[in-house]
Amino acid sequence: MSMTLEQTAELANTIRAEVAKAIVGMDDTVDHLLIALVAQGHVLLEGPPGTAKTFLANCFAHATGLEFGRIQFTPDLLPGDILGSNLFNFQTSQFTLTRGPIFRELLLADEINRTPPKTQAALLEAMQERRVTLDGETHSLGDSFMVVATQNPIENQGVYPLPEAQLDRFAFKLLVPYPSQEEEAKIVARFGERSGPQSPADFGITQVADAAAVAGAQAAVKHVTLSNDVINYAVSLVRATRENPDIASGASPRAAVLLANAARARAALEGRAYVIPDDVKALATACLRHRLLLSPAAEIEGKQVEELVAGMIDNTEAPR
Repeated sequence: MSMTLEQTAELANTIRAEVAKAIVGMDDTVDHLLIALVAQGHVLLEGPPGTAKTFLANCFAHATGLEFGRIQFTPDLLPGDILGSNLFNFQTSQFTLTRGPIFRELLLADEINRTPPKTQAALLEAMQERRVTLDGETHSLGDSFMVVATQNPIENQGVYPLPEAQLDRFAFKLLVPYPSQEEEAKIVARFGERSGPQSPADFGITQVADAAAVAGAQAAVKHVTLSNDVINYAVSLVRATRENPDIASGASPRAAVLLANAARARAALEGRAYVIPDDVKALATACLRHRLLLSPAAEIEGKQVEELVAGMIDNTEAPR
């Protein structure tokens, strides 16, 4: 059952307030997680260890009421450890499916770049088609299936860069930096008085939504109008990445589709029935940064992908 846009905006505010009980700062990151959730996209969080990426995903799942699963990616992890396998049952003389941890509504793929590409590839079908194929049999993961992956910066030792096909399936790549001094003082005050492992419930985070509410918010996005002018603006931004001499590999058509869907979700979460160019601008960097490969010359000159995207936003004429 679809929600109204007002109900969708209200739900988003309620989830934000719950997550903020434990998470200091990170407002923009939480907003992007909400947008990805209602746009049915996946999110990649990148930041140094100890910046609460894992705890954020746990708090988000707790507040939204989605069934939460976590996979700790390690160098010896195998595809079957993620997907599960068909095991022979000697009592019934039949093979029965033992479901892996991927059969959850919100899956945390922790430190996804610590495992080799063969194991990373186990997520490709699940992220694109929300299903898993085991021994020729297809199993659905449901419409609310969402992957939140974390990774350490590529400069860290013992990491395998994610292949382009994998990166392209993430709607957003969000950078989680170290907090400001003021935020860090709040974190120490909030967490320093507690000892041992901490759960979202310890901070008073309660379930304020469920799978039905999430599905209602996702259905509400379909009522948001996306004009041809805004579509052309999003497409122009994505095409500009392929024409920039500083970029060796630009964004795919999938990027334009995900950017447009995310812009509609952002409008819905603000209670608006139409997309404005500012929705596209606000999400362009998070949507494009992980899809672009700098040219060797741009790398030598020390150029940053975010700066190039900002330049393309400035140089692409937005509809009035």
